[in-house]
Amino acid sequence: MSVRVIAFFNNKGGVGKTSLVYHIAWMLSKLDFRVVATDLDPQGNLSAAFLKDERLEELWPEKENQQSATIFGAVRPLKRGVGDVQEPILERINDRLVLIPGDMSLSEYEDDLSQTWRLCLDQDERAFRVMSAFWRVMQKGAERHNADVVLVDLGPNLGAINRAALIASDAVVIPLGPDLFSLQGLRNLGPTLRRWRKEWSERLTKNPVRDLDLPQGSMAPIGYIVMQHSVRQDRPVRSYDKWIARIPGVYRTYVLDEPGDNAPLVAHDKHCFALLKHYRSLMPMAQESRKPMFALKPADGALGAHTSAVQGAYNDFERLARDIAQRAHVHASAAV
Repeated sequence: MSVRVIAFFNNKGGVGKTSLVYHIAWMLSKLDFRVVATDLDPQGNLSAAFLKDERLEELWPEKENQQSATIFGAVRPLKRGVGDVQEPILERINDRLVLIPGDMSLSEYEDDLSQTWRLCLDQDERAFRVMSAFWRVMQKGAERHNADVVLVDLGPNLGAINRAALIASDAVVIPLGPDLFSLQGLRNLGPTLRRWRKEWSERLTKNPVRDLDLPQGSMAPIGYIVMQHSVRQDRPVRSYDKWIARIPGVYRTYVLDEPGDNAPLVAHDKHCFALLKHYRSLMPMAQESRKPMFALKPADGALGAHTSAVQGAYNDFERLARDIAQRAHVHASAAV
């Protein structure tokens, strides 16, 4: 049985998606889930959040012919035509949390994924191996780690890499900003997910290799998170109110393909996981300390008012992580 994969995705950038994956991965591990975090964004921001520059330099070799210890290194033999996917390198973050690092070289895989999408219709064996490579690498890593869940960070686009990553996903969480651009992103994202799901389902019937396990491509949207809104007296500032008010209707219409009329307010919308605060000074402090905001200590500079803010962040992310796990049908079955 495969381990469930949750992708965090929005084709609009700048909504705090990588930070969200980072904090949810840490929180799930604190709640006794065994987690594999996977960086499928060629920019490698999730890897940079978890790892020091010195380690990243070791993972990303200078010479072109050197094998990188990243997701790209695991799929590179398949790209070169000299073999299939390899076991991924798992970077240990803590006892329950590991990372499959990203790599800027992953962008080289884009052309292969574009071409093989079409070739799957011709029952081409290599095409199915290429299209399922991300999923099979993540499942290999999950098996080695005895994981309960895989979390995936993606870049903000609708390209071939993200298509392959999303067909590898069982569930999709959509981070949003309270702005026009995020709403426009939803209008593009929903129909694209439905199209990719349908097209992959058609391709699955043409798999020529019986013993080649493939992802089912469910990519089911399980909810959205409104990120980084400014707050005054525990409410979003007025300039963002109108955008936040429109999110439930747009989400229903374009992502769920349901009527969006008479949608509830975000605060009462069952599809909204949370309206996450902008944690202001906690974020740079956490980045400097290389730890999640909710784990900051006085020695990290979390003094005075920061103490209650750290506790508030812990409460927010605990609720959010539990809710995501519940909606994605993930259970902490292998706690250490």
